[in-house]
Amino acid sequence: MKTIIFKTNLKCNGCIASVRPGLDTVEGLSSWEIDITDPDRPLKAEVESDDVEARIIQVLEKSGFKGWT
Repeated sequence: MKTIIFKTNLKCNGCIASVRPGLDTVEGLSSWEIDITDPDRPLKAEVESDDVEARIIQVLEKSGFKGWT
């Protein structure tokens, strides 16, 4: 298991709710959380392999948000 931390532009619980369905279906992503109180809005993800990173970014972008490491 590996932890990846992304900076995001998610700002509220509504934003989190809009990305939740997509993130919950990413294969190889075992858990995730977003801290909207931190200025970087970090998304902490526990992943099984490095190729999951690209799928997480795709889900964020498809939902209208950005994520970068």
